[in-house]
Order: sequence, then structure tokens, then C-alpha cells
Amino acid sequence: MEKQFRYGLTILLSSVAILQFIQVIWRYILQAPLMGLDDILIYPTLWLYLLGSVNASREDTQIKANVLDVFLKTDRSKLSVRIVADIMTVIVSAWLTTWAWDYFRYAFRVWKETPTIYLPTFYAECALFLGLLFMTLFGLQHLVRNIRRFMLLGSKPVTTSLHEANEGSA
Repeated sequence: MEKQFRYGLTILLSSVAILQFIQVIWRYILQAPLMGLDDILIYPTLWLYLLGSVNASREDTQIKANVLDVFLKTDRSKLSVRIVADIMTVIVSAWLTTWAWDYFRYAFRVWKETPTIYLPTFYAECALFLGLLFMTLFGLQHLVRNIRRFMLLGSKPVTTSLHEANEGSA
């Protein structure tokens, strides 16, 4: 799955860069705006943004401020804080996913089109629901993994490090 994300995000990023480059050339060098390019740019830009967020959620590399880790001494206490954070992540992302589902249904029902070249915007708007759904699922996966690590640490001496716990669960 990592390879698909890497290639997909690379293609999306390249297409956004190329389309923006074309727009700059046409608008500022040739002094002739290319009509409809803004309509087309909506699709790869939204999908890039949301799939990038999904990828960060999948890899568990989102920006975090693990301030409590400085004050906590044991791996068990650090893992407890991670579990609480994962629970809050799943709750908030599931809540946002329900809102995105309502918007997804609305976008499908209304079937809006872009103003210049009349492309259906549904294919860009559905990225919100799908992205949040996958972020929720990956958050749930990390929660289950961290609960398993916590249980594993509970059956071993308190001096066991998280690194050793990871090797035992693999």
C-alpha cells in the first residue's frame, strides 16, 4: 500500500505543479488566460490534500506535540497517553466523517458543476468523505495496535521498552 500512496501522491503533486506552470505561462507570459484550468486544478489539488492527510494518518506521522512524554518516565505511562490521544482521534474523526457523509450525499444529490467548463464537482467533493473515512480507520488501527502494546507491557516487567514491545508484537 505504501508504494501506491507514494506513486499516487507523486502523480497528483506533479499534475498540480504542471497545471500551475501552464497557467503561469499562459497568463503572465502569453498574456492570455487559459479558461477552465482553474476548474481542472480543483480535482488533483483536493485529492492531493486529502490523500496526503490519509497517508500521514496511515504512517502515524501527523504533527504531534508529545509534551507529556517529557514528564512521563515509564513506557507504560507514555503508551497510556498515546491510547487516550488515539481514542480522541477516533472520536473526532468519526464525528467529522459523519458530517462528510452528509455532505457527500448532498453533493451527489445536487450534482454541481464547475463554472467554466461544467465538470461535475462531485468527484472532487467526495475526496473529503473518503479521506476522513480512511483517516478514521487508520486511527482505529493505531488505537488497537497501541492497546495491544499496552497489554504486552502489562505482562512484562515495567522496564520493558516500547522498542522491545514492538518486536514482541510483530
